[in-house]
Amino acid sequence: MADTTIPAVSPALDTPPVPSLVDGAPEGSTGRLTRGGFLRRAGVGAGSVLVAGSGVVSYRAYDQGAFQVGQGPAYDPWRTWMDGTGLERLVAAALLAPSPHNTQAWMFHLTDDRQVDIYLDPSRSIGAIDPFGRELHIGLGAALENLDLAGQADGHQPQLTLMPSGSSSPHAARVDLTPGQRLPTALYRAIPNRHTNRYAYQDRAIPAGALHQISSLAGGLTDTGLQWFTSPSDRARIGRSLVSATEAIVGDQAQSQSDYDWFRQDWDTIQARRDGITIDASGLSDLVAAAAKILPAQSRQATDDAWLSATRDVHTKTAAAYGIVTVRDATDNAQRITGGRLFERAHLWAAANGLAFQPMNQLTERADRERELGLSPTFGETLTELTGSDRQALVTFRLGYPTHTAHLSPRRPVEWVVQR
Repeated sequence: MADTTIPAVSPALDTPPVPSLVDGAPEGSTGRLTRGGFLRRAGVGAGSVLVAGSGVVSYRAYDQGAFQVGQGPAYDPWRTWMDGTGLERLVAAALLAPSPHNTQAWMFHLTDDRQVDIYLDPSRSIGAIDPFGRELHIGLGAALENLDLAGQADGHQPQLTLMPSGSSSPHAARVDLTPGQRLPTALYRAIPNRHTNRYAYQDRAIPAGALHQISSLAGGLTDTGLQWFTSPSDRARIGRSLVSATEAIVGDQAQSQSDYDWFRQDWDTIQARRDGITIDASGLSDLVAAAAKILPAQSRQATDDAWLSATRDVHTKTAAAYGIVTVRDATDNAQRITGGRLFERAHLWAAANGLAFQPMNQLTERADRERELGLSPTFGETLTELTGSDRQALVTFRLGYPTHTAHLSPRRPVEWVVQR
């Protein structure tokens, strides 16, 4: 891959004010302070909350891992992914791929050190958020891309077969491995540095040459491409649509609950399950995130309000560019997997070149929900207007220069997802 011409990233800026999280209690209420209430008033009372009642708070801080960001067995795969041998080493790389809501809906079957089969684990679906499995297959494609990169780096020539047992089978891909030259690429080396960044991004344009290099990563992937939206008017238009889609999701009880089911707020739960979205990965300042872990858990309403506020006031306001991975048929599982491979390539390239990256799937999530319920295709039509009638949107993301380093997300270990 050609060397990047992207300018060096400037030093990280101060993290902007955290969006309000509303817990439903009125201002001035004397009721119990919840995470939502604290976060709503974080700019005023954070210090006093942290020092008051030091014995109780200190215990809660320890018990909830308030200051142990990225520590414990749930995060070890990020540090040990190259320690294994054989095919399990390739799987370890695959496990660091992104997946919707960090569900990690994959299983791997290893055969005689020459073949890896990847299966969808339907028990890890996100329900009404992803009614047709679009996002689960994108996640499988991202894992497949990491496995392919790791295979080449370890001296294999991977031969990939998508949906080998049919388009509706959980058997997503088969990877046959033959000896080859070791090719550790820049994308491979970026695997442990790729993290979803939900913080604000700098007010700084991305050079057209960088976007062109990311688009070129679609080479060799059939029926898959990238569309970019960088002008102020395009970004404002997409931003408004994303906010409207988020409002629709939090207003849909089934989608709201499906989203909340994968939010992990308890330290012990994170270490036990090693999946889901965490407070540390939510884009909050370090102080507010630590306090949020000490206080009682947020309600579903509070997390919905926080997400909507962050989407409206941070994510869409600071995106330097939006990208949409497009395919010919977004209902085809093989094309979803291929699109997931391109999505992961783009994310890895961003990580290797100092850019922040965040998937923003609200438009496609609402479009699929409209189709499931037979509703008027409001968001489906928005996507068609953006991509044109000959291409279909698979996944949307925002890109920019970071103001803050993204934290690790939990990962299940190899032994939990491998069968022989």
